[in-house]
Amino acid sequence: MRLNDHDVVDLGPHEVSLPPDPEPRRPTLALPPGAWDMHCHVIGPVSRFPYARGARSTPPDATAEDLGRLHAALGIERTLIVQSVAHGSDHRVLLDALRKGEGRHRGVALLTPEVTEAELDVLHEAGVRGMRVHFLPALAEVPTPGELDRLAAIARARDWHIELHLMGADVLDHEDVIASLGARVVIDHMARFDLASSAADARLAALLRLLDAGHVWVKLSGIDRLSIEPPPFTDAVDVARTLTAHAPERVLWGTDFPHPQSRGWTPSDAYRVELIEQFAPTEADRRRLLVENPLTFLNAT
Repeated sequence: MRLNDHDVVDLGPHEVSLPPDPEPRRPTLALPPGAWDMHCHVIGPVSRFPYARGARSTPPDATAEDLGRLHAALGIERTLIVQSVAHGSDHRVLLDALRKGEGRHRGVALLTPEVTEAELDVLHEAGVRGMRVHFLPALAEVPTPGELDRLAAIARARDWHIELHLMGADVLDHEDVIASLGARVVIDHMARFDLASSAADARLAALLRLLDAGHVWVKLSGIDRLSIEPPPFTDAVDVARTLTAHAPERVLWGTDFPHPQSRGWTPSDAYRVELIEQFAPTEADRRRLLVENPLTFLNAT
């Protein structure tokens, strides 16, 4: 595969949030009918949906229309939209995007322990089927054990999943807690291992143990975030391949559009799609990853 400036941008060592590509290209890999993007965000327009007060991330607008344009180019039909920390627990932007999806989308909320049953009813009716919990202090407050218990109880009561955004070390530190949550759990971005760390193998082993529990899933997103190599990101692709081989029925894939706080190399979303072939090489593999697994995970039709 030939890389060019349109496919991959070198962002250098600093965190950068780029605006959406107004003309996303079509990938060379055709996705199966009914393919899902299981991790993406909608941000703004900020003129209509302001950033949350004190937001620790304020990326440029990446609207529902931008996301629809991208998915049309990529061949993606259905979407799991994850509430951005830029908007915090103000879910108006998520509710708007779900409404525009006319039943094709599902959502993941950012909840506070003080959320009311009435608010949860509105979110569920709109298509929200999960909540995201951050263990990254740079992005959001880390929940206390009591707060995590409250959120887990909400997930169990509504048959929602819990989405954990953490770093590789947290997999070891919180392995017992993750295993005991009593709800479906998905770990974002392959747990964002530091592949340069001497502990990377131990952290990957802990993630594989969690996958063996049967209620834990992992997203094969953020390959460029994980990699410490330039494209084609061989080190991170190897991790995706290991996870897929170990638990092929409990892996999900997403673009992570619009890739907030990226650093190093960031590829186009078409290139991200083309990487799928390296860990899901057959049509049957890709149908399981992109269609069957999302439907099972979300109890969707």
